[in-house]
Amino acid sequence: MFNNKEQQMQAEAHNANNIIGKGSTFTGNVHTHGNIRVEGKVVGDIVSKSKVVIGNSAIIEGNVKAQFAEVEGEVKGSLIISDNLVLKPSCSIKGDIIANKLVVEAGAKFDGQCKMGQQNMKIELAEDLKKELEEKKLQKAV
Repeated sequence: MFNNKEQQMQAEAHNANNIIGKGSTFTGNVHTHGNIRVEGKVVGDIVSKSKVVIGNSAIIEGNVKAQFAEVEGEVKGSLIISDNLVLKPSCSIKGDIIANKLVVEAGAKFDGQCKMGQQNMKIELAEDLKKELEEKKLQKAV
């Protein structure tokens, strides 16, 4: 019974949609299981298990990690995308990209290094797991 309820909560979290609207400024890290659309400004990292859409008016000063991402606005930080990353003509990225698949539309601006393919994603995921384990050890020690 408990397992079924937990699975239902996880499914609902993955279907959630979050929006940081135009004219809003958010300072801090954002972690979500669901989709997130940013039209305002975020100073901090964005982590999603689903899709991140960075709208035309958005400014991100931090790293973005997600399964899928579509960028129209400005990102000053790294993008780590486990599946598809789409850079729209109006986007400006100042940072590195690690993605399994990358679509760059004419007019998109990008200043940084780019690593693509499944092998790079496996390396990145292994590093993430190592960090999580270290954090859990520190929490248990306290």
